[in-house]
Amino acid sequence: MCFMFSVKFETQKFVEEELSNINMPEMKGKEGRFQYTITDVKITELNLTHADLQFIPEVGLLFDVQNSSITLSFHRRILYWFFYDTGNINASAEGVNINTILNLIRDDDGRLKINNITCDARIDKMKAQFSGTLGRVYDFLASFLTSGMRFLLNQRICPALNHAALVHVNSMLETIPVRTEVDQYIGIDYSLIDDPVVTSRSLDMNFRGMFFDLSHQNDTLVNYAVDPVIREYDRMVYLALSEFFFDSGMFSYFTAGIFQMDIVNEKMPKDLEMLLRTTYFGAIMMLNPALVEAPLSLQLAVNSPPKTSIKTSGATVVMTAIVKVMVLPPGQPPVQLSSMTMVYTHIHTSFFYFFRILLDFFDSNIFKIFSNQSALESLALIPLQAPLKTMLQMSVVPLINNWTKRGVQIPLADGMDFIEEVVEYHNGFIVIGANLHFSKGLREMIAGNTEMEPETNTV
Repeated sequence: MCFMFSVKFETQKFVEEELSNINMPEMKGKEGRFQYTITDVKITELNLTHADLQFIPEVGLLFDVQNSSITLSFHRRILYWFFYDTGNINASAEGVNINTILNLIRDDDGRLKINNITCDARIDKMKAQFSGTLGRVYDFLASFLTSGMRFLLNQRICPALNHAALVHVNSMLETIPVRTEVDQYIGIDYSLIDDPVVTSRSLDMNFRGMFFDLSHQNDTLVNYAVDPVIREYDRMVYLALSEFFFDSGMFSYFTAGIFQMDIVNEKMPKDLEMLLRTTYFGAIMMLNPALVEAPLSLQLAVNSPPKTSIKTSGATVVMTAIVKVMVLPPGQPPVQLSSMTMVYTHIHTSFFYFFRILLDFFDSNIFKIFSNQSALESLALIPLQAPLKTMLQMSVVPLINNWTKRGVQIPLADGMDFIEEVVEYHNGFIVIGANLHFSKGLREMIAGNTEMEPETNTV
């Protein structure tokens, strides 16, 4: 699968880079008439051709290297009787086997964390080639020196990988925020609810996926949505978003008080103003004939959080709002002429753009308006249906879109991007699939996260 190949490739590169930086100690000793010192040990090449990355159910991620090779070089100083010789030694380790299992957990802050690493490394054999004037004479030392070198190298591989995972990778994961601001009104909590679950085909992570009002962070919406089920495996990453995700966003904006506005003066279309004056002329005359030319306004406030319903056929968003028709006497408090309720149902089959949620309410919609005062007035409001619907599309919907279309920032390490996105609708949730593109190696990404904020993609 593409997922396994791409991630395996980046993991293999990371392991190769970490092993290349292994520090080997100086070796000194005596064997018969020989006294030797080995310094400047360097790994010059790794050939991890037989590497595999697997999911081990209920255990973790397995990175397995079998029958690979490592090439080293080091400097020798040897004293034999009265002869002193120096030179370089090229050595190769064959039958390199590394078995590493990463156990992943949720930390106290809800972040993904490598809890521990189980590592077993073994080098089957090692051989060395001597150069210099006494190179052939020293051939019998090769088995002795390579045995010691093989022992030391065996002892260095697992500690190097342990440090890379538990320190370097975890330090990168710690830079990713799990609770952050979306804008000046709301924030989002995408912390892990529980430990990741490893199956034979995937790594499953259950995120909170909840918005909150920054001024009332403890006011949260109860989650009655169905639990998403992901059955696809063609993409590297699948993100399932339930109705709760969208409802919590609308709920947070609602409690923040942004879904309300006054339409007055130049904000009110002239034809709508004329229609309102005609409709409420009698009420104004009964109230005070002197107010016939006074400005009119519409005070609109969404009176409950908009609700989202997701089906295989598309998504529906229902919003209700109270609209008050007010006359504005000069120098006096506004006077209410009427109060009505608007119910706006928007049906959309494709309003989820990948990593950018656009609530575009102009495809298909149902609009209802009725009086809060009497059934008779509801009949009188029928001529207002069309202009109020147009006004809603020109003012209220852009107000909602202005906040929702900005999207949600999903932090990714610098060097990771989503490509080849797909979106599927299900009953109660949507599934967004994508592949990961690595423009940088894992080691470079870790180094970059210590210097800059994580790159983000928008949902």
